[in-house]
Amino acid sequence: MQTFIVVNNPDDWLFDIDGVEVLSAWEYLTNPYYSKLKGVQLFNLCRSYMYQSYGYYVSLLASSRGHKPLPTVMTMQDLATPGLLRVATPELDHLIQKTLESLQPDTFTLSIYFGRNFAKRYDKLCRHLYRLFEAPFVRANFERIAGRWHLTHIAPISANNVPEDHREFIALSAQEYFSKRRQSLPRRSKYRYDLAILHDPDDPMPPSDPKAIAKFIKAANALGIATEMITKDDYNRLSEFDMLFIRETTHVNHHTYQFARRAESEGLVTIDDPQSILRCTNKVYLAELLQTNRVPTPHTVIVHRGNLDNVEEELDYPMILKQPDSSFSQGVKKVNTPKEYRTVALQMLETSALLIAQEFIPTTFDWRIGVFDHQPLYVCKYYMAAKHWQIIKSDSNGKAQVGRFEAIAVEHAPPKVIKMALKACDLIGDGFYGVDIKQVDNKLYLIEVNDNPNIDAGVEDSIEKDELYSRIMRIMLRRVERRKEQRY
Repeated sequence: MQTFIVVNNPDDWLFDIDGVEVLSAWEYLTNPYYSKLKGVQLFNLCRSYMYQSYGYYVSLLASSRGHKPLPTVMTMQDLATPGLLRVATPELDHLIQKTLESLQPDTFTLSIYFGRNFAKRYDKLCRHLYRLFEAPFVRANFERIAGRWHLTHIAPISANNVPEDHREFIALSAQEYFSKRRQSLPRRSKYRYDLAILHDPDDPMPPSDPKAIAKFIKAANALGIATEMITKDDYNRLSEFDMLFIRETTHVNHHTYQFARRAESEGLVTIDDPQSILRCTNKVYLAELLQTNRVPTPHTVIVHRGNLDNVEEELDYPMILKQPDSSFSQGVKKVNTPKEYRTVALQMLETSALLIAQEFIPTTFDWRIGVFDHQPLYVCKYYMAAKHWQIIKSDSNGKAQVGRFEAIAVEHAPPKVIKMALKACDLIGDGFYGVDIKQVDNKLYLIEVNDNPNIDAGVEDSIEKDELYSRIMRIMLRRVERRKEQRY
C-alpha cells in the first residue's frame, strides 16, 4: 500500500519520512496519475477541512477513488459539529476526569499528533480522542466547570500551523507511526485479503474462547484470508484490513461501536455492523420492534418515571427488570415484591431514561439459534444454572457458574423455532445474530436478538465442528469479493 501526505504546499511539511511521499493538494486533485492508483493510504494535512475547501475535496475524492483518507469526510463533519462534543461516552468522561484531575488551571489545551502528546500521562486520553476524531493533527480544549472537566472544542491543526517547539516531537512521532504501519502490513502473498479480529485479552467471558478463535483463524487462512488479532489500541490500523470481525462484547457507548462505525466507513466488511449493534444492544428498541411486527414475546412494559407506579397493574410478581443495554445476564434482575421492584427500578433509571419490565416465564432451558446472512448456522439448548433462573449465575465475587448445554442439528430443531428466529433477524439486518427463545408447551416467546453471539469450542460447534467456522468465513469472503467487484 502506497502512503501519501497531502498538504497545500509541500514546503509546509518539514520532515523526511522513509517510504512516505509528500505532495500538494492541487497535484493530488488534478493529476490523473493519482486518480488511477490503487491501494493508497492518504494523510490529509491541508490547512482547512471546511466544506468545499481543498482539504475537503482531497478526502472526498480519495474515497471515491477507493483510496483510504485520514481524516475521512465523515470525521471532518464530526469535527465541525459542536453538538457532538456534548455526547461524551461514560468511558471518555471517566478518562477526562481521571487524566486532568490534578491540573490547577481551569482550562487546558491538548495537542495530539498521530494519537500522541509530549507527556506520556496523556497517552490514553490522546488515543481515545484519536479513535473518536481520527485526524493526523488535532488540538483539544478542555474547561473545568463546577468541578468537572468538559471537552469544549476540538479542531484539526494544519501542517503549517504546528508550533516550532513541537516539530522535533512530531518528527519522532511520525517516523514511529509510519514505521509501525509498515511493519504491521501483511506481506504473505498467498493471502488475498486481510481480516482483523477485535478482542479483549483480559475479558473473563469473551464471545469466543481461544480454541474457537484458533479455529476461525484456521478457517480464514484456508480461504486465502490472512488474520490478525487486534485490540482497542489498534483503531488507527483499520485501513490496513479488508474485514473486521468483532469478538468482544459490544456496546454503543464503547470502542467496539467506534471500531464498527469506522470500519464500515472505510469500506471494510464489518461483523458486527454498527446498525446491528445499535439495534441489538438496546432492549427498549427490540421490545418495540418485536411488538410492532407481531413477534410473540413475554408480556412487556417499557418503564419510565412517569409510569413507575402503574406497572404492577399489568405484570404480576415475580417480574423481570432489564437495563436496556444489559448483556450476559448482567443488568437483568428478578424482583419478587413491590419494595424490591421499586428499589431496583429506581437504580436502573439513574442510568437510563427507560427500562424493560417483563413477565417472568420459568423454563429449564432457552433455545439459542445462530443466524448469519439470513441462514441458520447452529442450534443449542442453554440450560439454566443449577438452582437459578438464568443461564449464568454470578456470585458476590464475580465468579460465574454456567448451565449445561445441548447442541442440536439445525435440521432436527423444531421448524417453528427456526422460523421465528429467522423472522426476528430479518427485522434487524443481515449480520451475525444469536436468537434466544423460550418454549412453554407449544408456545414460543422470543426473548431477544443478540449481535456478537457466542461461539465457543465444544459448545455451539458441537454438531458442525470446523465447518461452522468455515461457513462464517465463507460468508465474509463472499461479501468482501462482492464489494471489490462493485468498487472496481
